[in-house]
Amino acid sequence: MALGIAFLGSGFSARFHLRGLVGVRNVEVKGVYSRNLNSSKEFAGLSEQVGLGKPKVYDDISKMLSDKEINAVWLTVPNDAHLEYTKLISEEVSQGRSNVYGIAVEKPLARNVKEAKEMIRLVEKAGLLHGYLENQIFMPSVVRAKEAIWEMGARNSGTPYLARAAEEHSGPHNSWFWKPTISGGGALIDMTCHSLEATRFLLTDPSKDKSSLKPKHVYAEIETLKWNKEEYARHLKERYNVDFVKEPAEDYALTVITYEDDIGNLIMAETRTSWNFVGAGLRLSVEVLGPEYSVNINTLQSELSTFFSRNIKLPPSETFVEKQNADQGLMPIIPDEAVTYGYQGEDRHMVESFLSRKMPLENWYDGLLIVQLMMHAYLSAENGRKISFDPQQVEDFIPKVARGLYSTV
Repeated sequence: MALGIAFLGSGFSARFHLRGLVGVRNVEVKGVYSRNLNSSKEFAGLSEQVGLGKPKVYDDISKMLSDKEINAVWLTVPNDAHLEYTKLISEEVSQGRSNVYGIAVEKPLARNVKEAKEMIRLVEKAGLLHGYLENQIFMPSVVRAKEAIWEMGARNSGTPYLARAAEEHSGPHNSWFWKPTISGGGALIDMTCHSLEATRFLLTDPSKDKSSLKPKHVYAEIETLKWNKEEYARHLKERYNVDFVKEPAEDYALTVITYEDDIGNLIMAETRTSWNFVGAGLRLSVEVLGPEYSVNINTLQSELSTFFSRNIKLPPSETFVEKQNADQGLMPIIPDEAVTYGYQGEDRHMVESFLSRKMPLENWYDGLLIVQLMMHAYLSAENGRKISFDPQQVEDFIPKVARGLYSTV
């Protein structure tokens, strides 16, 4: 039996999931809907090309959800549409007009806590299984790192006490990311969600429940260091029709979380994310320290590289690495980004969980905690101090950047 899935959204992340799903058994893409019909048609062609089926292109979501062969939905739309589409899917299921029983959503779960909680209420009322698509905890390097930390390091010398994670690149390549009133923020909400969950995953004892690691304090700083400068703001205006000077967002974020484990040990996670990185392309780096051991990951330290001299003029591309910034000189090559970045692992887990009618291990409650942590980070940055973790204080909190009130002056 194969899981029939539909995609809501057909852009960058949806296409990464197609590449990941190539290595997953018992799944077929049956439908696709996006607000851009040409993009949907291209996505359908790509799905057929890679052997995942020829999905029907829909211009009406309700019609797509009524397809009896569709059992699950991958929600890969801009952040401001997560709640809207979750409501629509939940209503169709609750009214008995759909055979969908699982929904997986791209990070971040929502733009704020209120939206996240409403999304969870809706899917649970409809009886839907829900998965949170956080690819970094499914990266083979991260999975193997956790095994090394806990099976060898922690067992022989003690539990880890510090994790650092960073995601850095030269900036998103879709206009809505650059509009904080749509996306919910800047680099923090775009990428710190990854780093927060990767560090939490690595620091959590696999023999214990996730709740054994409790957030105690949050400290954060956000700044706009590059993209408000005249030259770069003009580039955004020309390429994306975005007035970043008028409606800016942070392009750098530092977030530090202090956790306490179930026996009273304090454990720290440091995360850095930015849209300012000048290098080959996207760089994911992770470091974990424990008594007498350490673990390091850097995706740009690839086993494969190439060199092109200045005499070769290549057109701009992302052939070698996501967010590629150069086409000459020494360049790392990521052999299969969908595998390296964890898309294949997360998609396999979601497909297998839904087929077994089991709640995925990474679900919307994990997404909710990450949203709560990010809102604490924004609140800390606005207040200029470390704050205690208290979910009640961010229940209705909307960051200034998301309200269009953020200033880079």
